[in-house]
Amino acid sequence: MINNKKVVIIMPAYNAEKTLKQTYDEIYKDFVDEVILVDDNSQDNTKIVSKQLNITTIVHKENKGYGGNQKSCYKAALKAGADIVVMLHPDYQYTPKLIPAIVSMMAFGQYDAVMASRMLGNSALKGGMPFYKFVANKFLTAFENFFTGENLTEYHTGFRGFTREVLEKLPLAECDDDFIFDNEMIALLFYNNFKIGEVSCPTKYFKEASSINFMRSCKYGLGVLAVSLKYRLAKMGLKSRIFRDTAKKLDLTTELEYYFQ
Repeated sequence: MINNKKVVIIMPAYNAEKTLKQTYDEIYKDFVDEVILVDDNSQDNTKIVSKQLNITTIVHKENKGYGGNQKSCYKAALKAGADIVVMLHPDYQYTPKLIPAIVSMMAFGQYDAVMASRMLGNSALKGGMPFYKFVANKFLTAFENFFTGENLTEYHTGFRGFTREVLEKLPLAECDDDFIFDNEMIALLFYNNFKIGEVSCPTKYFKEASSINFMRSCKYGLGVLAVSLKYRLAKMGLKSRIFRDTAKKLDLTTELEYYFQ
């Protein structure tokens, strides 16, 4: 807890048994009130390792996708009474040591959301990011900044924090269940005039770190272009699914699948 704000870390997990403990051990527990992991029907022992670490563990009976997993994560965090929620991937690709900085930027009212950018500090390639992903990241970010009129250094990080107000207001139930969920969420933040801050994050690519393949990366890239165009059209009055006034928010009255005992 910081500034009387309850801090919850969420971990959307899939086959993370080899890296989960290392990730969890680096979390500064003094800043964190609870850690929640949602296992998206992993084929390894992720849920067992999670319970051994005394993490609140929720298991999907079937795979719901990266975006679908996040929806469960955010619902669980809000149900737990979180004021600030930080998403941390359990694959150790992002350093948990940045959590205090991310949380502090929101706890004192400076920002509504914070992104840990791998493009600040020019360390992405040194950290092992494949060159084609680096180029694609830069291109897509420039494209998105052009259409949103904003100036983020990266739209594609999986290490990010949000206030409770953000998670309650955004129509996350309408967002995609695949990887484009992350991008739609940022577009919605801008569309709803929330303030986004950034903090520099070192890049770590290694064998056990999760990563989508080339074909799925291409699909994601096309999805990013589409979200940017839809955002601009919505600003002009031509609203598509996630930008409609009737778009659905997360339903906190429904139960999550089950807690792993």
